[in-house]
Amino acid sequence: MSTKDKLICATYALIALVALPATWINNIAFMTQPTNNSMLDFIRAAYVNAATASLANDLFLLAAAACIFMAIEGRRVGIRYVWLYITFSALIAISVTFPLFLLVRHIKITNPQPEQITTEAV
Repeated sequence: MSTKDKLICATYALIALVALPATWINNIAFMTQPTNNSMLDFIRAAYVNAATASLANDLFLLAAAACIFMAIEGRRVGIRYVWLYITFSALIAISVTFPLFLLVRHIKITNPQPEQITTEAV
């Protein structure tokens, strides 16, 4: 793997590592408030005003596009267990799982596996 490819992979990993605490610090703070009991409360809070609604809509639509991309591209390049990236996008954070998917994808496309060689009697 070239230095450029290693830098790209490190960037994806760094984004995922920063995104995990950046999202979950706020998720935990929200969930520990006594008035917030469900995922429905979380979604309602995402739409308390026009600014948060804009960000929520932007995030949901970007997540939908990213999940479609992961499903199609993952299958195309042979990434195993793509459904886990999509599932964990909703359970953990798309800002964590999508960079991880891009990291695995980049490794996969920069280090292609040799085709299975079959020997046939001539």
